[in-house]
Amino acid sequence: MAILGSLPGLMIASAVALVAMWSAEQPLFKNTLRISPLLLVILLGMAIRSCVPLPAALNAGLRMAQRPVLRWAVAGLGFKLSLLELVRIGAPALAVVVVCTFASLWFGWWLARTAGIGRKLGLLLGVGGSVCGASAVVAADTVVQGEKSDAACALGIITLLGTIGIVVYPALARAIGMNEQVYAVWDGASLHEMAQVVAAGYGVSESAARTATVVKLARIALLAPIVIFLGWSLRRAGREAGHAAVAPVPWFLVVFVLCSAVNSIPGLQQDPGAKHLLHRIQVVDLWLLCIGMAGVGLQSGFSDLRASGVRPILVGLGQWVFLAALSLGMAWLFCAS
Repeated sequence: MAILGSLPGLMIASAVALVAMWSAEQPLFKNTLRISPLLLVILLGMAIRSCVPLPAALNAGLRMAQRPVLRWAVAGLGFKLSLLELVRIGAPALAVVVVCTFASLWFGWWLARTAGIGRKLGLLLGVGGSVCGASAVVAADTVVQGEKSDAACALGIITLLGTIGIVVYPALARAIGMNEQVYAVWDGASLHEMAQVVAAGYGVSESAARTATVVKLARIALLAPIVIFLGWSLRRAGREAGHAAVAPVPWFLVVFVLCSAVNSIPGLQQDPGAKHLLHRIQVVDLWLLCIGMAGVGLQSGFSDLRASGVRPILVGLGQWVFLAALSLGMAWLFCAS
């Protein structure tokens, strides 16, 4: 009966997800604005929520989309990560990624506390800004379990800043005559979304885009340990308060690591049949991610986003400036060839 009661909400979330995925493939969004389906789906969901009163019968399905469906989708992100590709960029670039990611994560959380924004929103902004944008926000929210508007606010801020970076990064590189290898490491180590990293990379050269993509993969590899740590710390805080609510090692992150291991099997990417299957899995996983984020958007109106105020934007901007400056300095020191 519980599953039957969830069907109306799940069907609505699935329909919104399909519309967003179709829209994201249109030239305006894909080639001009470079907006990901995850942002489109949450904006569409929020627009529907703001304009149309949703019946209470949808709530069970929307909650199911926001939790179990979303967690399976996060686990499936592992099929986008090949650990073998990380070897290509070398130890200096890996060092830049690791140091800068964890430093910006700490700085973002500190800045959020200092600015006095909501604790859970601050956690989501910190993870999203330091690791991999929307996917990191989605993964972190499965353990943070923030308010309905927190994920929407974090996604909007991170996407806005990363989109600005697509224009600013190549322009700055040309203005100061930046070394291509340094630029690629800087791009991959500091921009938020993979799509933004690729777009900014192509703004300089195709080879810069390829290197930046691999550097970005190194950041994505840090997602699982960071979210596991976040879940552990929240669980410990919950136990001290008398109500442990988060598992010590979330199951979906274990599956994420297993999926990454499968995707890293030598020769798998060269086999046409396996490559086709992996592509299909990634498409299905993107759809599940969009269903989950539709569940978030359909429970959060634009009024909730406005209520967050300007401070979260300033926190996101401050963390990005910190990460960009630190990663550029380290890339120049250790990766210039």
